Amino acid sequence: MTKTATDNPLLRDFELAPFSEIRPEHMLPAVEQAIAGARAGLDQVLKDNGEYRWANLVAPLEALGLRLSRIWSPIGHMNAVVNSEALREAYNACLPPLTEYSTEMGQHEGLYAAYAQIRESAEFERLDAAQQKVICDALRDFRLSGIGLPEDKKRRYAEIQQRLSELTTKFEENILDATMAWTWATDAAEALKGLPDTALAAARQAAEARELEGWVLTLEAPSYIAAMTYAEDRALRETLYRAYTTRASDQGPSAGQFDNGPIMDELLALRHELAILLGFGSYAEKSLATKMAHDPAQVLEFLHELAAKAKAQGQRDVAELRAFAAERLDMAELEAWDLAYVGEKLRQHRYAISEEEVRPYFPENRVLPGLFAVAKQLFGIRVREKPGVDVWHESVKFYEVLDESGSVRAGFYLDLYARPHKRGGAWMDGARDRWRRPDGSLQTPVAYLTCNFNGPVGGKPALFSHDEVITLFHEFGHGLHHMLTQVDYAAVSGINGVPWDAVELPSQFLENFCWDPAALKLLSGHVDTGEPIPDALYAKMLAAKNFQSAYQMLRQLEFSLFDFRLYGEYAPERGARVQEILDEVRAEVSAFRPPAFNRFQHSFSHIFAGGYSAGYYSYKWAEVLSADAFSRFEEEGVFNPEVGADFRRHILEMGGSKEPAELFRAFRGRDPSIEPLLRHNGIETA
Repeated sequence: MTKTATDNPLLRDFELAPFSEIRPEHMLPAVEQAIAGARAGLDQVLKDNGEYRWANLVAPLEALGLRLSRIWSPIGHMNAVVNSEALREAYNACLPPLTEYSTEMGQHEGLYAAYAQIRESAEFERLDAAQQKVICDALRDFRLSGIGLPEDKKRRYAEIQQRLSELTTKFEENILDATMAWTWATDAAEALKGLPDTALAAARQAAEARELEGWVLTLEAPSYIAAMTYAEDRALRETLYRAYTTRASDQGPSAGQFDNGPIMDELLALRHELAILLGFGSYAEKSLATKMAHDPAQVLEFLHELAAKAKAQGQRDVAELRAFAAERLDMAELEAWDLAYVGEKLRQHRYAISEEEVRPYFPENRVLPGLFAVAKQLFGIRVREKPGVDVWHESVKFYEVLDESGSVRAGFYLDLYARPHKRGGAWMDGARDRWRRPDGSLQTPVAYLTCNFNGPVGGKPALFSHDEVITLFHEFGHGLHHMLTQVDYAAVSGINGVPWDAVELPSQFLENFCWDPAALKLLSGHVDTGEPIPDALYAKMLAAKNFQSAYQMLRQLEFSLFDFRLYGEYAPERGARVQEILDEVRAEVSAFRPPAFNRFQHSFSHIFAGGYSAGYYSYKWAEVLSADAFSRFEEEGVFNPEVGADFRRHILEMGGSKEPAELFRAFRGRDPSIEPLLRHNGIETA
């Protein structure tokens, strides 16, 4: 019996991906068929028209591109959240044809000429602002794809893109494999002295999952962070620290086995070569071609200014830790594996509060409804769970977002818990973009919201730390940016088309509400009694809010300067100089130098495998915007519905249809100021 396209779930027409039906063998055939269809469709569009307009060029090509992204989206997502050897092979097999197709489209002379014709035509002036932005962004991206290069350099560009695709994927795989390769087991309760009950229960659960007695610690974030913060056994903390900070490197327990060192060297060399091919002086310059910042000097000045303001206070933060460790904990020397432990002890001593004291007040069944209530008060939306949606893991839930009229505006998948074969960290990604179809009907946006928290243990709901609540708000802020857009063209709807150094504005903005007393009443409820956070405990939280904040800011600036200098100063004759540049940056801005074996850079996927290459500064850049945006709420009322409506209208709904500086001015009435960021972080500027 002959198989039809409908035997492949990825080739059916679907609103939401049929995750439970998707198998590795479905992936490459679906991608190849979608690419073939897109190529044929483009040829037909160019053949059928001599004079190009939005309706006969951009609109039909948008439909073809969205069909391919609809197929690729669940493949890429499953590779990140339910990774397996077979799925990984299928995912990797899809990368070469996808990369080839992307490069081909970026260097398609006929397509470029068609877009250029629209840009120069009378119709361009009749297009709305978002449509004009789509055209202008496309022409910019053609240039950044090497459209003007001679044929031999175009071929080299294509070779580089293929290799970069392979390298970034391997970089992530090495981190995941190195994380999963290491565990620490014990059947002696005394070895885990100091760990809170929630962490012990998770460690017990991890042991049971491996059919072991006792407890198991892993390098997954909830397990690692809990042990580093609370374990009294200093040797255990050192063991964990060495394993975690040497993942995927030439050091530590799996030295050389998953080493990302050669990959970093090759990535830097290829990205530099790519930038030179396109006429830039460095990859940092190329990176800024699509960002708010104008040039590398502006970025470096921004980072150095922040570092100068935070350095002295950051050094005092570390000096306090050293003094406390010596006087109260009998530690003659403060080591890297002591920082979180001593910091938590000092915080408890100074403010009589710990994260674990707060955790019972943030059960999942109060935090989620509270988050949705905050969103409703701010933006007038309602969130409801939609049962029966096909998902990739039994713990995943699907929600719909409704507007004031009760109409469904968007949807999102929520995957909260850490588990084996799932990439670490937290992120938002688009599952589907908002798009007005040629027939006038609307495709609503759908998001993936992914975290790595401890799941429910012992029949009780999952309990979140306040930091985890902040992480959830952060990712939901990204989700709102994607889901509340009112732009009907996929290329600039949601987060699409938003410069990378502005894309963190909504996410970091929403974090502020985790500290607001009215919001906390909505978010919190003790897991046993249902009582919200007591005023006295909230007062302690607020007092401790900026504990060690200057030191933490310096760490982020260290990462940002390392990234930007790495890509800005690369020279083929000198090589990557990864460790050398990192050491130089640490000498300049770090308040605490980690040990020589530390290889954090080998798992710094943001800048090597993610979208933040020569762009990690974006977090601090956007934090200036987000802090200043929130300061308007502070001035006019934190839950002021008019201010919330303004933020929704000028920021969340506009997507990438206008430049972010213009949108910020429309909301704030002026250019951004750095002062609210310093004030919110307790950085003394006098």
